[in-house]
Amino acid sequence: MSLYKDSGVDIQMGNKVVDNLKDLAKSTFRPEVLNSIGGFNSLFKLKNYTNPVLVSGTDGVGTKLKYANIFNKHDTIGIDLVAMCVNDILTCGADPLFFLDYFATGKLDEETHLDVIKGITAGCIDAGCSLIGGETAEMPGFYHNNDYDLAGFAVGVVEQQDIINGSTIIPGDLVIGLASSGLHSNGYSLVRKLLDNNYEDYDFSIGDITLKEALLTPTIIYSKAVKLLKDIKIKGMAHITGGGLMENIPRILPNGYGVSLKRGSWRYPDIFNFLISKFNLNDDKELLTVFNCGIGFVLVIDPYYENIVKELLFSNYIEAFTIGKVVSGYNVTI
Repeated sequence: MSLYKDSGVDIQMGNKVVDNLKDLAKSTFRPEVLNSIGGFNSLFKLKNYTNPVLVSGTDGVGTKLKYANIFNKHDTIGIDLVAMCVNDILTCGADPLFFLDYFATGKLDEETHLDVIKGITAGCIDAGCSLIGGETAEMPGFYHNNDYDLAGFAVGVVEQQDIINGSTIIPGDLVIGLASSGLHSNGYSLVRKLLDNNYEDYDFSIGDITLKEALLTPTIIYSKAVKLLKDIKIKGMAHITGGGLMENIPRILPNGYGVSLKRGSWRYPDIFNFLISKFNLNDDKELLTVFNCGIGFVLVIDPYYENIVKELLFSNYIEAFTIGKVVSGYNVTI
Protein backbone atom coordinates (compact mmCIF):
# COMPACT_ATOMS: atom_id res chain seq x y z
CA MET A 1 0.00 0.00 0.00
CA SER A 2 1.33 3.44 -0.93
CA LEU A 3 -0.07 6.50 0.80
CA TYR A 4 1.45 8.69 -1.91
CA LYS A 5 -0.27 6.66 -4.65
CA ASP A 6 -3.53 6.85 -2.72
CA SER A 7 -3.16 10.63 -2.69
CA GLY A 8 -3.07 10.60 -6.49
CA VAL A 9 0.65 10.44 -7.35
CA ASP A 10 1.93 7.21 -8.93
CA ILE A 11 5.75 7.21 -8.79
CA GLN A 12 6.03 3.84 -10.52
CA MET A 13 3.93 5.08 -13.44
CA GLY A 14 6.12 8.16 -13.64
CA ASN A 15 9.26 6.03 -13.81
CA LYS A 16 7.70 3.85 -16.50
CA VAL A 17 6.83 6.90 -18.56
CA VAL A 18 10.42 8.17 -18.36
CA ASP A 19 11.71 4.78 -19.51
CA ASN A 20 9.31 4.84 -22.46
CA LEU A 21 10.60 8.14 -23.76
CA LYS A 22 14.34 7.47 -23.54
CA ASP A 23 14.58 5.91 -27.01
CA LEU A 24 12.40 8.66 -28.50
CA ALA A 25 14.62 11.35 -27.05
CA LYS A 26 17.78 9.55 -28.16
CA SER A 27 16.52 9.59 -31.76
CA THR A 28 16.83 13.39 -31.69
CA PHE A 29 20.37 13.58 -30.26
CA ARG A 30 22.94 15.67 -32.05
CA PRO A 31 26.62 14.64 -31.63
CA GLU A 32 27.07 17.42 -29.06
CA VAL A 33 24.86 15.66 -26.48
CA LEU A 34 27.09 14.14 -23.80
CA ASN A 35 24.70 12.20 -21.56
CA SER A 36 21.43 10.32 -21.68
CA ILE A 37 17.94 10.98 -20.33
CA GLY A 38 17.34 10.21 -16.66
CA GLY A 39 19.96 12.21 -14.77
CA PHE A 40 19.55 15.44 -12.86
CA ASN A 41 20.73 17.53 -15.78
CA SER A 42 21.64 17.41 -19.46
CA LEU A 43 25.03 18.16 -21.00
CA PHE A 44 25.61 19.71 -24.41
CA LYS A 45 29.06 20.63 -25.73
CA LEU A 46 29.42 23.59 -28.09
CA LYS A 47 31.70 22.84 -31.03
CA ASN A 48 33.16 24.77 -33.94
CA TYR A 49 32.16 28.28 -32.87
CA THR A 50 34.55 31.22 -32.49
CA ASN A 51 32.32 33.79 -30.79
CA PRO A 52 29.12 31.96 -29.83
CA VAL A 53 26.07 33.63 -28.33
CA LEU A 54 23.44 31.40 -26.73
CA VAL A 55 19.82 32.20 -27.60
CA SER A 56 16.89 30.95 -25.52
CA GLY A 57 13.12 30.88 -25.85
CA THR A 58 10.24 29.46 -23.84
CA ASP A 59 6.53 29.09 -24.57
CA GLY A 60 3.48 26.84 -24.43
CA VAL A 61 0.62 26.04 -26.79
CA GLY A 62 -2.18 27.79 -24.91
CA THR A 63 -5.77 26.68 -25.11
CA LYS A 64 -5.18 24.62 -28.25
CA LEU A 65 -4.71 21.92 -25.62
CA LYS A 66 -8.47 22.03 -25.06
CA TYR A 67 -9.08 20.65 -28.54
CA ALA A 68 -6.41 17.98 -28.10
CA ASN A 69 -8.41 16.78 -25.10
CA ILE A 70 -11.84 17.21 -26.70
CA PHE A 71 -10.81 15.17 -29.76
CA ASN A 72 -8.55 12.84 -27.74
CA LYS A 73 -5.71 13.40 -30.20
CA HIS A 74 -2.36 14.15 -28.60
CA ASP A 75 0.30 13.11 -31.12
CA THR A 76 0.77 16.50 -32.81
CA ILE A 77 0.45 19.02 -29.98
CA GLY A 78 4.12 18.41 -29.12
CA ILE A 79 5.07 19.68 -32.59
CA ASP A 80 3.28 22.92 -31.72
CA LEU A 81 5.25 23.14 -28.48
CA VAL A 82 8.61 22.84 -30.23
CA ALA A 83 7.55 25.23 -32.99
CA MET A 84 6.46 27.99 -30.62
CA CYS A 85 9.86 27.97 -28.91
CA VAL A 86 12.16 27.24 -31.84
CA ASN A 87 10.56 29.72 -34.24
CA ASP A 88 11.22 32.48 -31.72
CA ILE A 89 14.94 31.78 -31.47
CA LEU A 90 15.25 31.43 -35.24
CA THR A 91 14.43 35.12 -35.64
CA CYS A 92 17.95 36.22 -34.71
CA GLY A 93 19.57 33.62 -36.97
CA ALA A 94 20.22 31.03 -34.27
CA ASP A 95 20.75 27.33 -34.92
CA PRO A 96 18.45 25.39 -32.52
CA LEU A 97 20.57 23.10 -30.36
CA PHE A 98 18.39 21.49 -27.72
CA PHE A 99 14.92 21.43 -26.22
CA LEU A 100 13.36 20.59 -22.85
CA ASP A 101 9.68 20.07 -22.05
CA TYR A 102 7.47 20.34 -18.96
CA PHE A 103 4.36 18.16 -18.78
CA ALA A 104 1.99 18.62 -15.83
CA THR A 105 -1.24 16.69 -15.29
CA GLY A 106 -3.79 15.74 -12.67
CA LYS A 107 -3.46 12.01 -13.35
CA LEU A 108 -0.71 10.61 -15.54
CA ASP A 109 -1.99 8.62 -18.50
CA GLU A 110 0.80 6.62 -20.12
CA GLU A 111 -0.65 6.57 -23.64
CA THR A 112 -1.46 10.29 -23.70
CA HIS A 113 1.97 11.25 -22.39
CA LEU A 114 3.70 9.00 -24.91
CA ASP A 115 1.72 10.56 -27.76
CA VAL A 116 2.69 14.04 -26.59
CA ILE A 117 6.36 13.07 -26.45
CA LYS A 118 6.14 11.52 -29.92
CA GLY A 119 5.00 14.92 -31.18
CA ILE A 120 7.80 16.71 -29.35
CA THR A 121 10.27 14.23 -30.83
CA ALA A 122 8.95 14.82 -34.34
CA GLY A 123 9.18 18.56 -33.78
CA CYS A 124 12.77 18.35 -32.56
CA ILE A 125 13.79 16.23 -35.56
CA ASP A 126 12.16 18.76 -37.89
CA ALA A 127 13.88 21.64 -36.09
CA GLY A 128 17.26 19.90 -36.03
CA CYS A 129 17.59 20.09 -32.25
CA SER A 130 17.95 17.50 -29.48
CA LEU A 131 15.34 16.63 -26.89
CA ILE A 132 17.76 16.33 -23.98
CA GLY A 133 15.51 16.51 -20.94
CA GLY A 134 12.25 17.53 -19.36
CA GLU A 135 9.98 17.19 -16.38
CA THR A 136 6.77 15.24 -15.79
CA ALA A 137 4.65 16.37 -12.85
CA GLU A 138 1.56 14.60 -11.51
CA MET A 139 -0.47 17.18 -9.58
CA PRO A 140 -3.85 15.83 -8.41
CA GLY A 141 -6.16 18.50 -7.10
CA PHE A 142 -4.44 21.17 -9.19
CA TYR A 143 -5.27 19.81 -12.64
CA HIS A 144 -8.56 18.03 -13.27
CA ASN A 145 -8.10 14.28 -13.86
CA ASN A 146 -6.32 13.75 -17.22
CA ASP A 147 -6.11 17.44 -18.16
CA TYR A 148 -2.53 18.48 -18.79
CA ASP A 149 -0.46 21.54 -19.55
CA LEU A 150 2.72 21.88 -21.58
CA ALA A 151 5.65 24.26 -21.58
CA GLY A 152 8.85 24.13 -23.59
CA PHE A 153 12.32 25.65 -23.51
CA ALA A 154 14.70 25.88 -26.47
CA VAL A 155 18.33 26.93 -26.69
CA GLY A 156 20.20 27.82 -29.86
CA VAL A 157 23.48 29.44 -30.82
CA VAL A 158 24.59 32.11 -33.26
CA GLU A 159 27.97 33.69 -33.95
CA GLN A 160 27.85 37.20 -32.47
CA GLN A 161 28.77 38.83 -35.77
CA ASP A 162 25.90 36.99 -37.50
CA ILE A 163 23.08 38.07 -35.18
CA ILE A 164 20.05 39.34 -37.11
CA ASN A 165 18.32 42.12 -35.17
CA GLY A 166 16.63 44.38 -37.73
CA SER A 167 19.05 47.26 -37.20
CA THR A 168 19.92 47.54 -40.93
CA ILE A 169 16.30 47.67 -42.14
CA ILE A 170 15.49 50.75 -44.25
CA PRO A 171 12.47 52.01 -46.21
CA GLY A 172 12.08 50.15 -49.48
CA ASP A 173 13.09 46.78 -48.04
CA LEU A 174 10.64 44.01 -48.84
CA VAL A 175 8.59 41.92 -46.43
CA ILE A 176 8.49 38.24 -47.42
CA GLY A 177 5.84 36.14 -45.70
CA LEU A 178 6.20 32.39 -45.24
CA ALA A 179 2.91 30.52 -45.29
CA SER A 180 1.39 29.19 -42.10
CA SER A 181 -0.49 25.89 -41.89
CA GLY A 182 -3.50 27.59 -40.31
CA LEU A 183 -4.13 28.83 -36.79
CA HIS A 184 -0.79 27.55 -35.48
CA SER A 185 -1.07 28.03 -31.69
CA ASN A 186 -2.65 31.44 -31.22
CA GLY A 187 -6.14 32.88 -30.98
CA TYR A 188 -7.77 29.72 -29.66
CA SER A 189 -9.60 31.50 -26.85
CA LEU A 190 -11.51 33.49 -29.49
CA VAL A 191 -11.93 30.41 -31.69
CA ARG A 192 -13.42 28.42 -28.83
CA LYS A 193 -15.78 31.26 -27.94
CA LEU A 194 -17.03 31.34 -31.53
CA LEU A 195 -17.19 27.61 -32.20
CA ASP A 196 -18.21 26.09 -28.89
CA ASN A 197 -21.37 28.17 -28.78
CA ASN A 198 -22.37 27.14 -32.30
CA TYR A 199 -21.15 23.62 -33.01
CA GLU A 200 -21.16 20.23 -31.36
CA ASP A 201 -19.87 18.29 -34.37
CA TYR A 202 -16.52 19.35 -35.86
CA ASP A 203 -16.29 16.67 -38.57
CA PHE A 204 -17.68 18.76 -41.45
CA SER A 205 -15.35 19.89 -44.23
CA ILE A 206 -13.85 23.33 -44.64
CA GLY A 207 -11.93 23.12 -47.88
CA ASP A 208 -9.78 20.01 -48.16
CA ILE A 209 -9.89 19.05 -44.47
CA THR A 210 -12.42 18.87 -41.65
CA LEU A 211 -12.80 21.57 -39.02
CA LYS A 212 -11.46 19.10 -36.45
CA GLU A 213 -8.30 18.57 -38.50
CA ALA A 214 -7.89 22.30 -39.04
CA LEU A 215 -8.06 23.00 -35.32
CA LEU A 216 -5.23 20.54 -34.58
CA THR A 217 -3.03 21.15 -37.64
CA PRO A 218 0.46 21.60 -36.17
CA THR A 219 2.42 24.83 -36.25
CA ILE A 220 5.07 24.94 -38.99
CA ILE A 221 8.68 24.91 -37.80
CA TYR A 222 10.69 27.29 -39.98
CA SER A 223 14.20 25.93 -39.28
CA LYS A 224 14.57 24.50 -42.78
CA ALA A 225 13.61 27.80 -44.41
CA VAL A 226 16.07 29.82 -42.34
CA LYS A 227 18.87 27.33 -42.99
CA LEU A 228 18.18 27.44 -46.74
CA LEU A 229 18.72 31.20 -46.63
CA LYS A 230 21.93 31.19 -44.58
CA ASP A 231 23.89 32.80 -47.43
CA ILE A 232 21.28 35.54 -47.99
CA LYS A 233 21.62 38.85 -46.15
CA ILE A 234 18.38 38.74 -44.22
CA LYS A 235 17.86 42.00 -42.32
CA GLY A 236 15.12 40.93 -39.94
CA MET A 237 12.82 38.03 -39.08
CA ALA A 238 9.60 37.82 -37.09
CA HIS A 239 7.59 34.89 -35.78
CA ILE A 240 3.90 35.71 -36.25
CA THR A 241 2.19 34.59 -33.05
CA GLY A 242 -0.29 36.28 -30.71
CA GLY A 243 -0.88 39.83 -31.93
CA GLY A 244 -0.66 38.72 -35.55
CA LEU A 245 1.06 40.63 -38.31
CA MET A 246 0.04 43.97 -36.85
CA GLU A 247 1.95 43.58 -33.58
CA ASN A 248 4.79 41.19 -34.34
CA ILE A 249 6.39 42.83 -37.38
CA PRO A 250 7.01 46.18 -35.56
CA ARG A 251 9.07 44.32 -32.95
CA ILE A 252 11.96 44.03 -35.43
CA LEU A 253 11.75 47.48 -37.04
CA PRO A 254 14.08 50.40 -36.21
CA ASN A 255 12.38 53.38 -34.61
CA GLY A 256 10.57 55.57 -37.14
CA TYR A 257 9.83 52.80 -39.63
CA GLY A 258 6.64 50.89 -40.36
CA VAL A 259 5.38 48.37 -42.89
CA SER A 260 2.76 48.69 -45.60
CA LEU A 261 1.16 45.33 -46.38
CA LYS A 262 -0.52 44.66 -49.73
CA ARG A 263 -4.02 43.26 -49.43
CA GLY A 264 -4.53 40.01 -51.35
CA SER A 265 -0.82 39.32 -51.80
CA TRP A 266 -0.94 36.05 -49.87
CA ARG A 267 -3.24 33.07 -49.44
CA TYR A 268 -5.56 32.68 -46.46
CA PRO A 269 -5.85 29.06 -45.25
CA ASP A 270 -9.40 27.71 -45.24
CA ILE A 271 -9.83 28.04 -41.48
CA PHE A 272 -9.57 31.82 -41.72
CA ASN A 273 -11.98 32.03 -44.65
CA PHE A 274 -14.38 29.91 -42.61
CA LEU A 275 -14.14 32.20 -39.58
CA ILE A 276 -14.62 35.30 -41.75
CA SER A 277 -17.70 33.95 -43.54
CA LYS A 278 -19.43 32.33 -40.56
CA PHE A 279 -18.79 34.98 -37.91
CA ASN A 280 -18.45 38.17 -39.96
CA LEU A 281 -14.97 38.90 -38.62
CA ASN A 282 -13.31 42.01 -40.01
CA ASP A 283 -9.98 40.85 -41.44
CA ASP A 284 -8.29 44.16 -40.61
CA LYS A 285 -9.47 44.89 -37.08
CA GLU A 286 -9.96 41.38 -35.73
CA LEU A 287 -8.15 38.71 -37.71
CA LEU A 288 -4.92 40.60 -38.36
CA THR A 289 -4.44 41.53 -34.70
CA VAL A 290 -5.32 38.10 -33.27
CA PHE A 291 -4.28 35.49 -35.84
CA ASN A 292 -1.40 34.93 -38.26
CA CYS A 293 -3.92 34.97 -41.16
CA GLY A 294 -1.82 32.63 -43.27
CA ILE A 295 1.65 34.07 -42.61
CA GLY A 296 3.58 32.29 -39.88
CA PHE A 297 7.01 33.83 -40.31
CA VAL A 298 8.31 37.03 -41.91
CA LEU A 299 11.62 37.98 -43.53
CA VAL A 300 12.78 41.51 -44.31
CA ILE A 301 15.24 41.67 -47.20
CA ASP A 302 16.76 44.03 -49.74
CA PRO A 303 14.69 43.95 -52.99
CA TYR A 304 17.76 42.57 -54.78
CA TYR A 305 17.20 39.20 -53.07
CA GLU A 306 13.46 38.91 -53.72
CA ASN A 307 13.50 36.43 -56.59
CA ILE A 308 16.44 34.49 -55.19
CA VAL A 309 14.72 33.99 -51.84
CA LYS A 310 11.34 33.05 -53.27
CA GLU A 311 12.75 30.66 -55.86
CA LEU A 312 14.94 28.96 -53.27
CA LEU A 313 12.01 28.51 -50.90
CA PHE A 314 9.54 27.40 -53.59
CA SER A 315 12.02 24.84 -54.92
CA ASN A 316 11.97 23.30 -51.44
CA TYR A 317 8.15 23.35 -51.23
CA ILE A 318 8.00 26.33 -48.89
CA GLU A 319 5.31 28.87 -49.84
CA ALA A 320 6.56 32.45 -49.78
CA PHE A 321 4.88 35.69 -50.76
CA THR A 322 6.00 39.31 -51.09
CA ILE A 323 3.40 40.81 -48.76
CA GLY A 324 4.62 44.39 -48.33
CA LYS A 325 7.47 46.81 -47.88
CA VAL A 326 9.12 48.91 -45.20
CA VAL A 327 8.09 52.57 -45.12
CA SER A 328 8.82 55.65 -43.06
CA GLY A 329 6.35 55.96 -40.21
CA TYR A 330 5.09 53.64 -37.52
CA ASN A 331 3.16 50.39 -37.12
CA VAL A 332 1.69 48.18 -39.85
CA THR A 333 -0.90 49.33 -42.35
CA ILE A 334 -2.75 47.44 -45.04
